[in-house]
Amino acid sequence: MKSQSGAPRIRHLRSWYDHSHFSRDLLRRMVNRYTLAHKSGLLVLFLASALTTTPGTAHARETITWLLRDFPPLTIFAGPQAGQGAVDKMMPELIARMPEYDHQIMHVNRARGTQMLQDPDVFACDPTLLWSPEREKTILFSIPTYATPPNGIIIERSNHELFAPFLSEDGHLDLAALLASNLVKTGIVAERSYGPVIDKILRNTTRPDNLILHYGNAAVGSMLQMERMGRFEAIISYWPEARYHAQQLGIPPQELEFFPVKDAPKYQFAHIGCSKTDKGRAAIDIINREMRELRTSKLISLYAEWMVNKQEYLQDARMFFDERQK
Repeated sequence: MKSQSGAPRIRHLRSWYDHSHFSRDLLRRMVNRYTLAHKSGLLVLFLASALTTTPGTAHARETITWLLRDFPPLTIFAGPQAGQGAVDKMMPELIARMPEYDHQIMHVNRARGTQMLQDPDVFACDPTLLWSPEREKTILFSIPTYATPPNGIIIERSNHELFAPFLSEDGHLDLAALLASNLVKTGIVAERSYGPVIDKILRNTTRPDNLILHYGNAAVGSMLQMERMGRFEAIISYWPEARYHAQQLGIPPQELEFFPVKDAPKYQFAHIGCSKTDKGRAAIDIINREMRELRTSKLISLYAEWMVNKQEYLQDARMFFDERQK
């Protein structure tokens, strides 16, 4: 694929995985586990990218691999709204503002994306990451790029009475007490951060066997189907994400119920994360420069289109970045 001088070149790559066997106990707790791909495959991937450099170029530009996962309403891989997510629409403009690089798009699941970001031999960025102390050890983070309502508990409305003892008067759910009760099993996406409050509860629960990990693609959609089949009673997800998947699966959203988690903030801020290398640091400097404008001029309005309470989100968005301009 050739590009005009000074214009970024964009390639789209399909995700790839290897299957392997695991212990019986781990299999019992996991769904659709995909192992990490071999580094030899990455070597072939990047050699192929290098060979497509325009002949006669004295110094080939570095190539950023953008790691995208099926994460509605930010990125949508399939269906009638494929490519219409908020980040889907923002990425072409960000890429156009980074002519210093060539770009390739790779579809991955959360576990695969984390592994690639932590690999020192890979130059990659993910536009939809929550910050956490654990991630900061191995990943570089941009300035905050968008704000999202926090994750919460999604249940079948018909099971409301099972969860009622753990609800406060304002409708927030005590997730720590729910997990400690040993009454329900809960589906979660493997290696996803749900924000500091939920992450701490999951990490410290005394009933880890009641957490059902999903490692596959379109994890939330798969878990909604499993919830309806009685495989578990709850999943943890963003409400807009769960509503999108429910509609695609023909599940009436009114048959689901969402509970925010006790002590979780009203919004949490996401970032672009890049490899913690010199290449990643150089990219983050440019990303920060461009996202200071794009996050307010474009991304807020794109994301607001998917909010259940759009006007409230837009009103709150006026103050999202007032104190976050560093």
